Amino acid sequence: MTDRTIYETKTAGGDVGAAFDEFMRAFEEFKETNDRRLDEMERRTGEDVVTVEKLARIDRALDQLTVKSQRPPLGGPAPRSSISIQHKSAFDGYVRKGEVSGLRAIEGKALSVGSDPDGGYLVPDETETTINRALRDISPIRAIAGVRQVSGSVYKRPYAVSGFATGWIGETAARPQTTTPTLSELAFPTMELYAMPAATASLLDDSAVNIDEWLAEEVRVAFAEQEGTAFVSGDGINQPKGFLSYPTVANASWSWGNIGTVATGVSAAFPASDPGDVLIDLIYAVRAGYRANAHFVMNRATQSQVRKLKDGDGTYLWQPASEPGQAPTLLGFPIAEAEDMPDIAANSMSIAFGDFRRGYLIVDRVGIRVLRDPYSSKPYVLFYTTKRVGGGVQDFDALKLLKFGA
Repeated sequence: MTDRTIYETKTAGGDVGAAFDEFMRAFEEFKETNDRRLDEMERRTGEDVVTVEKLARIDRALDQLTVKSQRPPLGGPAPRSSISIQHKSAFDGYVRKGEVSGLRAIEGKALSVGSDPDGGYLVPDETETTINRALRDISPIRAIAGVRQVSGSVYKRPYAVSGFATGWIGETAARPQTTTPTLSELAFPTMELYAMPAATASLLDDSAVNIDEWLAEEVRVAFAEQEGTAFVSGDGINQPKGFLSYPTVANASWSWGNIGTVATGVSAAFPASDPGDVLIDLIYAVRAGYRANAHFVMNRATQSQVRKLKDGDGTYLWQPASEPGQAPTLLGFPIAEAEDMPDIAANSMSIAFGDFRRGYLIVDRVGIRVLRDPYSSKPYVLFYTTKRVGGGVQDFDALKLLKFGA
């Protein structure tokens, strides 16, 4: 079997089982080639160029196969509609021809504040559901974080930094007064995220084109890319605050409001001896209650480095998914691949670990709006589409970072 046949990936609609078998064969060859590279280093204090190039090709192929295996299947049945047929028809007329009377009447009956044409009109519920579902499929942090829908501009919640005093006591013994908990208020304002897809007049006139599906497909990738960056490294100014933007402190000195870190002890690298030990330290820096639903988060370049690590028995720490559609694992925990995580560099926080569902909260304000603009870019019709999203860390004890430095 040639290298080319090993690395060819399946096209959309191909046999999923065959694609998964191909992935497993590629991973086995990756391990064999990497073992050969390590053996050459031990025997000759140098790596054979052919072996290194072959390993790099297999590594790239594994990246491609991993991405393809996690894509949502295409051509599946559309979700059942729960929207008003009248709203759907009126929205279709607005997008295709700019007719606003139908939407104004519907939003007026609903006492909606969004009937002002300068702010656009709400998309049907079915379209909003389709966009949000697509975002979850392609946005790595949204797929593992906690998500809350709100109708206001800010979501606030109290959080008990320290709880009530508790203890055992005899049946007839005096009850001492318990101390009150220390509460902290967390606020997550929603910020406006926009996309502006364009359409030709012929596309809008084509009755065979499903406008809802077209709009959802056009904006979902733009929304997902912007969200992905903000949830990781956003500064909180007119965008969500990413978990890498919070203060960090060595985990031994952790306190509320900071994210604990575990250091590799080597600048811009894993330790040369027993590199997997720092990953184990990172795992057990997280309390047991958070580990059950924990994920590793890293980008593709970092995962490529992690994929080559082995334990003392020669077993690879990184393992491929056990079945199609699942994420690969590292030391038994799934990996979420987020390209917005930093590459390994001096003092970089390139690997995150923890329970993101409890640690990071995404706040979606209900309602996605569309403003039709047939004037700014003739002969195209622009659709200024907005949604409001916020996000931030809600439990600072649930997330830990691996620092590539002392």
